[in-house]
Amino acid sequence: MNIEFYKYQGTGNDFIILDNRSGIYDRLTTEQVSFLCNRKFGIGADGLMLLNNHPDYDFEMVYYNADGNEGSMCGNGGRCLVKFAWHMGIITDLYRFIATDGPHEAQIDASGIVSLKMKDVDNITLTGNDKVLNTGSPHYIVFVEDIQKINVVNEGRLIRYNELYRKEGINVNFVEKRQDNNIFVRTYERGVEDETLSCGTGVTAAALSLQDNARGANDIQVETPGGKLRVAFIADNGSKFTNIWLKGPAEQVYRGEITVN
Repeated sequence: MNIEFYKYQGTGNDFIILDNRSGIYDRLTTEQVSFLCNRKFGIGADGLMLLNNHPDYDFEMVYYNADGNEGSMCGNGGRCLVKFAWHMGIITDLYRFIATDGPHEAQIDASGIVSLKMKDVDNITLTGNDKVLNTGSPHYIVFVEDIQKINVVNEGRLIRYNELYRKEGINVNFVEKRQDNNIFVRTYERGVEDETLSCGTGVTAAALSLQDNARGANDIQVETPGGKLRVAFIADNGSKFTNIWLKGPAEQVYRGEITVN
């Protein structure tokens, strides 16, 4: 099969995107997706997405992890797919699309920044000093003092593969609080099974976890190894979070063709 692909990145979180509005890539196998995402033998990416038609939305987002399995919601991936849709001629002031965790909205401002509305969150579970929540994908939050000293792969793997999370998997985020309520986040991603330069749902989860007793409007700047993002939301005493927006850059890196068996 000859595949025309596009490569996008959002703060270093990189994705292969295929225009599947004609349905030609519906039969991609797990092995083929894994090959395409392989950084040594394929194109190389943290995940692969299909831009599909949908009768009730501007488009449908289908996301695959780098291991070839269909994944849960990806925040940076969603932002990149919105920018791709714009490049493909789907032009609107407010994008409405459907993903595995339900409907989303998105906007692109004059500078090219993509803002993605995330699902509401009404449950954060405490596990010792750590927190667990789902922002479209499940995330485990660990607050640390010196994030640069953390071995994200080794320590993330211990949590991701413990008895509680081994079967379904969980993303593990290490979070350092900075001045003015800002944070630095490093993430071990399930499905990639490595540290990624950024994780949109993880950044969102980290920002919400910071707000134990917050109320009203919040706007958190988040630094990752791949760049800076912002998370804006409305908090209700740290127990319910609504109107959550993930904001940051999303850019096309290149396009090309590749043949897969």
